[in-house]
Amino acid sequence: MTFHDLNLIAPLLESLSKQGYSQPTPIQEKSIPVILQGKDIFGCAQTGTGKTAAFALPILQLLTTNSPRTRSIKALILAPTRELALQIDESFTAYGSKLPLRHTVVFGGVSQHKQTNILRNGVDILIATPGRLLDLMQQGFIKLNDVEYFVLDEADRMLDMGFMRDINKIIARLPAKKQTLFFSATVPQEIKKLASTLLQNPVNITIEPIVKTADLIKQGVFFVTKENKRALLKHILKDSLIENALVFTRTKRGADKVVKELNNNNIKAEAIHGNKSQNAREKALKGFKNRTTRVLVATDIASRGIDIDRLSHVINFELPEEAETYVHRIGRTGRAGATGTAMSFCSPDELSYLKSIHKLLHKNIDVISNHPFVK
Repeated sequence: MTFHDLNLIAPLLESLSKQGYSQPTPIQEKSIPVILQGKDIFGCAQTGTGKTAAFALPILQLLTTNSPRTRSIKALILAPTRELALQIDESFTAYGSKLPLRHTVVFGGVSQHKQTNILRNGVDILIATPGRLLDLMQQGFIKLNDVEYFVLDEADRMLDMGFMRDINKIIARLPAKKQTLFFSATVPQEIKKLASTLLQNPVNITIEPIVKTADLIKQGVFFVTKENKRALLKHILKDSLIENALVFTRTKRGADKVVKELNNNNIKAEAIHGNKSQNAREKALKGFKNRTTRVLVATDIASRGIDIDRLSHVINFELPEEAETYVHRIGRTGRAGATGTAMSFCSPDELSYLKSIHKLLHKNIDVISNHPFVK
């Protein structure tokens, strides 16, 4: 199947072709026709399955063909993090480049001045994080009376981050008549409850869990003492076949230490975590995407929503406490059917974490013992 088979309008097909996309991913193939028919959807899909395009393309089409030409917010997309909100905004820029629609993104942690100036001129599509959206609504900069399409992305992540109260306040201000698109990687009880209050006769779309996609990724574990991890990382990065690597640490301080060590050894690295300013995080991400930075060191919270094409390696400098987090981490590589490599460092105190990962994967990760720091 190609995007031509999904009845998308010519300007969207042109933009997709320019981006080098010809075939939809499973979630795009299943969601786009349903959304174009005006139905609500409940999508159970992980990050990295192509779900942004699954809702962005039909929303752009519906707004172009069905909606009145008034500059008011007709589509609202809620995302849990700034990084994800910015990436969704980038997607609307890429796909909507041939259309007369305006969109913008609002998030906290930066001055609101630039954001409110754009809002004053009117936008059709608003991408937002819950806190800043509520703040700007209370100040009178944003009205949601004309919203026709509402997307709640990564609903389970919103729940984890404590946004449910804010989300309920936002939902209360939305028109009763609208099309709602609900996405979540997991479906705990509270998510089911929220979906049942929001959605009208939804079409349920479930994409294979990320554990299955983990099978595409070459995985290996290195047993090493905590003290030797930085030396092992430098040793591994001597391999020129590792074009770029996303390295995960459990703490912000740990991320900074790894970056300092790598830079001192002429390996260009930057950190991305909650203590970094928004500008520093965007700069680090941009450098990694355009290949001027070889290594990006991230914590789990900061990495959510990072979507990097052709990421060759993920390295778990420290194993996560939750097995599911391991699967999310390694899923950053091997996207859209491509292969990738995930390497994990395991010190004696992390053996219980490794055991949980093996249990979730239903298999043991191969041990790599040909390195100078074998424990």
